[in-house]
Amino acid sequence: MDQKLLAILVCPLCKGELRLDREANELLCLADGLAYAIRDGVPVMLASEAREMSFEEREEAR
Repeated sequence: MDQKLLAILVCPLCKGELRLDREANELLCLADGLAYAIRDGVPVMLASEAREMSFEEREEAR
């Protein structure tokens, strides 16, 4: 994912910072515990499409 794009993207719910998980190909919002998929290089920034992260996942990502 392009670093310039990553720098301007924020969580659509809380407007917080997103972290890139290259291995899972997701953008993570640790505040809301949501993981937004990146499909074909395009982040899917819909809360309804986001995956809820487990407590353990959130702690590992910190």
